[in-house]
Amino acid sequence: MQNSYYELTIILNDDFVEVIADFILNIYSEGLELGQGKIIIRSESDLTFVKEALVSLCQSLENPIEMGYNMEQKENIDWIKSYQDSVKPIEAGDFYIFPSWYEPKEDKINITIDPALAFGSGHHATTFSCLEAISEFVDETKSVIDVGCGSGILGLACTKLKARVELCDTDPLSVDSTKENFTLNSENYDKLWEGSIDKAKGKYDVVIANIIADVLRFIAQDLQSACKTDGILILSGILDKKEELVVESFTKLKLIKRTTKDEWVTLVYKKETN
Repeated sequence: MQNSYYELTIILNDDFVEVIADFILNIYSEGLELGQGKIIIRSESDLTFVKEALVSLCQSLENPIEMGYNMEQKENIDWIKSYQDSVKPIEAGDFYIFPSWYEPKEDKINITIDPALAFGSGHHATTFSCLEAISEFVDETKSVIDVGCGSGILGLACTKLKARVELCDTDPLSVDSTKENFTLNSENYDKLWEGSIDKAKGKYDVVIANIIADVLRFIAQDLQSACKTDGILILSGILDKKEELVVESFTKLKLIKRTTKDEWVTLVYKKETN
């Protein structure tokens, strides 16, 4: 172990934490910690390249995201262990999401997710609300697709309920992470691919998409087409101020449940018979 490590703290509007974290994971996938209005990255190597990539990203955006940066070199106390100590299990719906250094719970459906480090582990409001919706609308009779699967946690939850599950994500790192987490939980999916819902071959009883509002709008028709008649769509990743933009794209469906947590909205639709 080296005597020191680098810590890059990125300060930004909390609305953009997950979006920017997703970008970072494409270029650096270790030692990532999400906080309220901040992202912390740790490495034994210099992290200047991450900062430069973010600066370049902001310059390319039509509406730049304001970000502050603080790079420090710190004494190498075992920061991975320190981080692990900070990650706590959560309960959402019927599920207990916990890292492998905790024990499972007998009265819950257990899902092990080792945040590598701290992404898609159930703590974010959108993931939490989706897990609650899955507890209500998914069972062993259902076929499910998880669109933009990230860590695979939502698809895993459906698999734990004995549903038939397919997953997809445009990010190859997310596809790899999903494979690892299914293996960690000794579960199997039906299909997993790199790409989006447009590559799906069939129709599903439940379509889950925990993605940002602009992407939900862009793929709205594909999501609806992939859902069986009388099927359910669980849509999340929607900031409350962008909710109306999403609602406008799903007017042909019946809204049967709306959940808010923090500034995030989860919408559950039913595709009724015409």
